[in-house]
Amino acid sequence: MNWIKKNTKLFLLASLTLGLGPFFPEPHILGKIKWIIGGAEGMQLMDWLDFLMYSTPWFLLIISLLLSCLLYTSDAADE
Repeated sequence: MNWIKKNTKLFLLASLTLGLGPFFPEPHILGKIKWIIGGAEGMQLMDWLDFLMYSTPWFLLIISLLLSCLLYTSDAADE
């Protein structure tokens, strides 16, 4: 888990580039999220794998930030 905390900048870069691409007319991940919120009717396996690919950098970034915050607060509490 320590490697996740150490790579926060990499996950941020991946989220802003791979996670949001293509940028026009709207980021691909937003279209997939709207589709899922709308009931995911007609989504096939390829669409779910596509969602997984575009959302992975975001999940890793969130986990990395949470670990950094939790470890920072636990270190501060120990002092």
